[in-house]
Amino acid sequence: MTSNFFNTITEYRQDDKSLPPVEKWTPAFCGEINILIKANGDWLHEGSVISRKKLSILLSRVLIKQNSEYFLITPTEKMAITVEWQPFVIVDFEVYQESGVDYYLMTDNCNNKIALNQAQQLDFSTYQDLSLPIINVRRNLFASFSRSCYYRLIDQANLVKSGKEELLQIKSAGIDFTLGTTTD
Repeated sequence: MTSNFFNTITEYRQDDKSLPPVEKWTPAFCGEINILIKANGDWLHEGSVISRKKLSILLSRVLIKQNSEYFLITPTEKMAITVEWQPFVIVDFEVYQESGVDYYLMTDNCNNKIALNQAQQLDFSTYQDLSLPIINVRRNLFASFSRSCYYRLIDQANLVKSGKEELLQIKSAGIDFTLGTTTD
């Protein structure tokens, strides 16, 4: 990484809850940096896992997706990176109640908190020939589910008959979210 790039992103500290205004930045493309985000959520630089969690969290805050490409961006630089599937992974969730309504609050591997409260937040994406649920974290950046978290969600889900299919659903903010289907 260029020192200028690193110096710029460190201005946006992890403990600052506001995200940098990346959508307002229009820097010139500077090339590609050898960073890969694996499907399991690991960040690799030049083939080695970035072991400092705070660094991967910091980098995730300046991550954008344009069309099908991912970039790390600052006001002055834009560098392409590779994302194996989705850039984030839901690693935990909790259910809380407000006025008798259940709400799911998801936490991803970069400490983003996502309240599941809009129907379009949950979508499906194909990975290794499987159609799997993903959740919009912010802008057009999505999170897949860790296996253990997905199994916990399935354990809480209800089977709902819909024609010849059974839908596996959870309810959050009064909205039914389908996690998958089974057929007779």
